[in-house]
Amino acid sequence: MEDQQSLDKPVVIIGAGVVGLVLAHGLAKAGIPFAVYERDAHIDARGQGWAITLHWALPLIRALLDAETLAALDATQVDAAMGEADTGNFLFLNLATLDPKFRIPPNERRRVNRERLRKALLARVAPHVYWDRQLVGVDEAAHAVTARFDKGSPVDASVVVGADGSNSAVRRLLFPACFANHQLPVRVLGASVSLPLQEAAPLRAIDPLLFHGCHPETGVFLWVSLLETPATNDSALYRFQVILSWRLNSPDDELPPDDAARVRVMKQRAHGFHPTLRRLVDSIEPDASVMQVVAQDWPPPPPDAWDNRHGRVTLAGDAAHAMTMYRGEAGNHGILDAVRLCSALKAVYAGQKTLQAAIDEYEAELRLRTGPAVLLSRQACLDAHDWAGLNEESAVLKKRALNLPTDL
Repeated sequence: MEDQQSLDKPVVIIGAGVVGLVLAHGLAKAGIPFAVYERDAHIDARGQGWAITLHWALPLIRALLDAETLAALDATQVDAAMGEADTGNFLFLNLATLDPKFRIPPNERRRVNRERLRKALLARVAPHVYWDRQLVGVDEAAHAVTARFDKGSPVDASVVVGADGSNSAVRRLLFPACFANHQLPVRVLGASVSLPLQEAAPLRAIDPLLFHGCHPETGVFLWVSLLETPATNDSALYRFQVILSWRLNSPDDELPPDDAARVRVMKQRAHGFHPTLRRLVDSIEPDASVMQVVAQDWPPPPPDAWDNRHGRVTLAGDAAHAMTMYRGEAGNHGILDAVRLCSALKAVYAGQKTLQAAIDEYEAELRLRTGPAVLLSRQACLDAHDWAGLNEESAVLKKRALNLPTDL
């Protein structure tokens, strides 16, 4: 079993995103020392942020977090009033007619603002989070690993966990020959739109929280999600997330470099949409900030390509299995990673397993679970733009569900 000299050192988590902070909560609850290092200068460095859907990971969150943080999490919903009343309805629409082509099987969900969720998770563990620290290297020693940063002193750790997103620095160190993400032939643009009640009402009549669909002739995909209501933003406006994407079939499908041109492209791509949807896209301000969402993923490599440095360096979340957004499962898998990794480390600190054995088992389950999930999300990305090929078995339409383990 591990010697005390090793276990006296903290678990060093790289990345203060949702997954890193959930892991921090689990370690704090277990009494395991930890520290979180984040490359951003502060919690607000990334702006207002978009929203994510918590669905099959909800029971894990509820079991892991303390009551105060859970209450704060409920307050991060894009519309808290919808929380208990939400049916989990999820429509895939014909964008030309607004007719539902499919109703994706419902499940319990919470649609939350990502940055407000991070702040809710940060509150309890904030003294252990260090900002403006970019990881530059990890060195092995007899009883620890040492994380080196672009500023400040090196930090000795029992384990280094890369929870630093799809462009993970830890992944790059562990997999120098195959760290790069797989790029898909799809281009994605997203912007936000703020609307008064009379203009927001027709959209919320389709679904109060979110909906998506495809245009049957152009293959353009649209995702619409509520981000804020007057109750959450202290204004009279409803803010929506609007994402458009399309297959890359020719050079004309590439994205322009500046925001103003990207707004024009979004409006052009909405040609043929139902008037309700066309008005939404046309409402994007000419000087709006437009985000390019890179359609990319990274399936976890097989065991013989995975070197966890004797169990002392591992990955979680997008760093371990980047997925496209088209099934909305990446965050839920990342939360399960955090819960499983916490369980593995508890066994080590209790003297029940060696660090090598515990991390090997954690990574084996992660590969088995998320390898297929990455590829399913990849197929969903392609399916979403193929109206004629869509059916109930299409990856973009399959129910978001997972049989959660009972041993956590």
